[in-house]
Amino acid sequence: MKRYLVPCVLIACAALALCAEPYKAEWESLDKRPVPQWWRDAKFGIFIHWGVYAVPAYAPTDAANISVKYSEWYDNRMRSNHAAFTNFHDRTHGANVTYADFATQFRAEHFDPAQWADLFKKSGARYVVLTSKHHDGFALWPSAYSPRWNAQVLGPHRDLAGELTAAVKQAGLRMGFYYSLLEWGNPLYKENIGRWVAEMNLP
Repeated sequence: MKRYLVPCVLIACAALALCAEPYKAEWESLDKRPVPQWWRDAKFGIFIHWGVYAVPAYAPTDAANISVKYSEWYDNRMRSNHAAFTNFHDRTHGANVTYADFATQFRAEHFDPAQWADLFKKSGARYVVLTSKHHDGFALWPSAYSPRWNAQVLGPHRDLAGELTAAVKQAGLRMGFYYSLLEWGNPLYKENIGRWVAEMNLP
């Protein structure tokens, strides 16, 4: 957890720049942040993991380690040569197919944001959180900072995050985003975390 503390705090401080007492990069300070009352009252929400990893849509369900069962970690498991994933990948897609190749197959052709929002509201949910960018770095909106690796230029050719946000708000629900602070394949993240924060995450 500690490796993400500094980037998290930098992003939080940028968003809370007008606060009289900015939070410090320590848990004692961060734990003083008040929980919004609407969150306490909401009780139930929808969290959506959706992205390029939905194309292979694979993780071994019989693994002892729970995190190995995360299909959204497909890219990482391939990078680390995890046998269950590489065997499945080679058998199903072929060794010459890369994770990046899946982006053109992630078409979201049945995505109807109004229908989704209506279903979420009927479920009793009060808020929706979308994984706008997972650790593979693929943005579900037309990001200028990921110009060749987002849903506007590849796959769906749509602003998935923007469309869902509009529909969710129209349905009277709150909208939020999960945004990964790391990217497995981005060299800048691995080589210079300071530049990564300044040049990618904050913008």
